[in-house]
Amino acid sequence: MKSKKVRVDFRKNRQERTRIGNWTRKFNEHGFEEETEAAVERIGGKSELSRRRTVIGELVKEDTDNIGFEVQPEVDTERLLAGRVLRVHGASSVVQTEDGRQFQCVTRRILKTLSTDQRQPVVTGDHVLIRPAPMEDRQHSRRLSSDGMIERVEPRRSTIARTSKQRKHVIVANVDQVLIVVSADQPALKPNLIDRMILTAEQSGVKPVVCINKIDLVDPAELQPLAGVYARMGYKVLLLSVETGFGLNHLRRLLTNRSSVVAGQSGVGKSSLLNAIDPQIQLRVAEIGNAQKGKHTTTTAELIQLSFGGYVVDTPGMRQFMLWDIIPEEVFGLFRDLRPYENRCHFPDCTHSHEEDCAVKFAVGEGWLDLRRYESYLTIRFGK
Repeated sequence: MKSKKVRVDFRKNRQERTRIGNWTRKFNEHGFEEETEAAVERIGGKSELSRRRTVIGELVKEDTDNIGFEVQPEVDTERLLAGRVLRVHGASSVVQTEDGRQFQCVTRRILKTLSTDQRQPVVTGDHVLIRPAPMEDRQHSRRLSSDGMIERVEPRRSTIARTSKQRKHVIVANVDQVLIVVSADQPALKPNLIDRMILTAEQSGVKPVVCINKIDLVDPAELQPLAGVYARMGYKVLLLSVETGFGLNHLRRLLTNRSSVVAGQSGVGKSSLLNAIDPQIQLRVAEIGNAQKGKHTTTTAELIQLSFGGYVVDTPGMRQFMLWDIIPEEVFGLFRDLRPYENRCHFPDCTHSHEEDCAVKFAVGEGWLDLRRYESYLTIRFGK
């Protein structure tokens, strides 16, 4: 698409408050005699309330997975290097180019100030274009705090995101599958977390894989009902143990030549699993605390190249996973096992909670649908 001038929204950036709100304190200290506040606010094309600017770039196509920007700024691609973000530390990102070099990069200002619903413009797994700093500057200038600058973020084909402080927190971008890791014990297994992450994967078009770790701590037969529920729906389920090595070969084959992300709550053994299948990784791990809760050993999402081929992203543990951009009315359609019964309900707008002649409730009562999955739907849909 040919670049053109586009009007886009920018964030409010380093602007003072239009009106002062602490009148009572000012009156007690000084009174109003010396105040010269403007009686009205002026709104014009260049006023503080105007956040729109004109940039030259390409409009993002509607059928492209939302990258968080309305427009991609125009850049000189011949002078830039293509790379992938390995990890993000605050305002700095580590980018690996196609020839294997790594650059410590800052983000172009326009990318940070464009108005988006995301917490940060660049995330682990992003394909980006960077402008390296001149070599002589990097060698002789102590003031230079980076090796380059991220000029543009390419469109993302997939994301795994959650809600954080009313904004979109993209955990990782451009992956083929998400490994939802839970533990059989220590910490206790949370099926509702599995369901929430499966819903996010279904919405994003990413293949979910349920991985139940630490099966050596319980009788594996106790896990069969839960594993069977997800297996009947067509999801791959792996039973794993780092201590005994059970299932690790299957996990290694599943990760080979794919881009994957490992996600789950703290303490379930995500980093330990990656260390076991590829000893060259050597990620830091920690013991479970006395409260049987995991510690945040992994502090940032990191893209790691596997020695046997493929990439995997190790992510920090999550205590909760709030869905992003899924309205309550969409939840039922993302439950693969409940969806076939929707057309059999008496009411076309049935919520499958309190209505009579509900085919879903009838199927649960007859044992055709798993009761726990139905209760999980009610929890996510209504917060019950």
